[in-house]
Amino acid sequence: MKFDPSTSIHDYLVFGEFGDVNPSITDSSTFTFMSPKRMEEIFDHEIEGCFLYSRHWNPINKFLANALARLEDTECAQVTASGMGAISCTVLDICKSGDEIVSSRTVYGGTYALFKNFLPKLGITVRFVDLKDLEAVRSAITPKTRLIYGESISNPLLEVTDIPGLSEIAKEKGILLVIDNTFSPMVISPKRLGADIVIHSMTKFINGTSDCVAGCICATHDFINTLTDINSGATMLLGPVLDSYRAASILKNLHSLHIRVKKHSENAMFLAEEFEKLGVKVFYPGLRSNPDHELLNKLMNDGFGYGGMLAIDAGDYESAGKLMTRMQEEKVGYLAVSLGYFKTLFSSPGHSTSSEIPEEEQKKMGLSAGLVRFSIGLDNDITIAFERIKKCMKEIN
Repeated sequence: MKFDPSTSIHDYLVFGEFGDVNPSITDSSTFTFMSPKRMEEIFDHEIEGCFLYSRHWNPINKFLANALARLEDTECAQVTASGMGAISCTVLDICKSGDEIVSSRTVYGGTYALFKNFLPKLGITVRFVDLKDLEAVRSAITPKTRLIYGESISNPLLEVTDIPGLSEIAKEKGILLVIDNTFSPMVISPKRLGADIVIHSMTKFINGTSDCVAGCICATHDFINTLTDINSGATMLLGPVLDSYRAASILKNLHSLHIRVKKHSENAMFLAEEFEKLGVKVFYPGLRSNPDHELLNKLMNDGFGYGGMLAIDAGDYESAGKLMTRMQEEKVGYLAVSLGYFKTLFSSPGHSTSSEIPEEEQKKMGLSAGLVRFSIGLDNDITIAFERIKKCMKEIN
């Protein structure tokens, strides 16, 4: 699949003669009007280019949202103050008490906790299934189901989701398919594959510098309008507003996303192949030995590789801990959660980003206590990092 981000995400950033090459930051919470009648019109419905109050929209957030819609090839987008804000607002705008969700059992720990522990308080039931088993997905859907939820490439096991297959089921059942694309911006375009709504934690690859928390929702005009409705919209009433300075910073970083993704992928592929040669159990869909390799080849966009995330199994938690400690000492990267940073980050998901998932569920998912998740950095010479990792592995064995 061909995709040229170098033109698509910049289409809205043209300001005419003497215009800013970067849009100015809107450092204002509220906006003036020349007449009460015009203010009333804006309250009734959004008018392009008119702004009322920054919890609704402001110019820089709108610029960023427009660029993200172009990135994901959707009609519209909304930016939020976190990835979890994007997920929770999307779900709460679609579902009410008595409704149900069918979700992948392999999802980010915060998403799992929202679905397992919080939504039931509101009368919303979530059925966790193996999304790779399409018949299990179909069987889990009831007349009360409103959406199927999954991740393009799952956190932390890097399983690839059959988005076209799920889309077919969703359309057959008259429900929505929501896909979190945080692990694979540019690599996969869920909307083009049949997803209805695409979510990102922009904290990660999209921003790329680990200096802010942000999220986005990419969807149709109609859905974004429901989110921002002043009487009932989830983003309007729950108020996950992204700060203007952060929106401007993310917009600047977005311009280099396609370059960064290619390098993240190139480095991750090198390490995955070298780990496999050492006999290490590797989770990376770019490897021919990976069970999802052929599926990802069918879904992915040309030219961006297989993504910058990989995981290895160190055997047990004690070994994983020793390995991560030594890798940080050897300056391979940082022992830290999150991902998408220009330095390599590593963590033990079962005891950090997936710790909200009960141990018995982790075992069912195949999440080993010794799993080490890597967000591979932008090293110019990744062979140096590999030699240091290999040295650390030898020391702990």
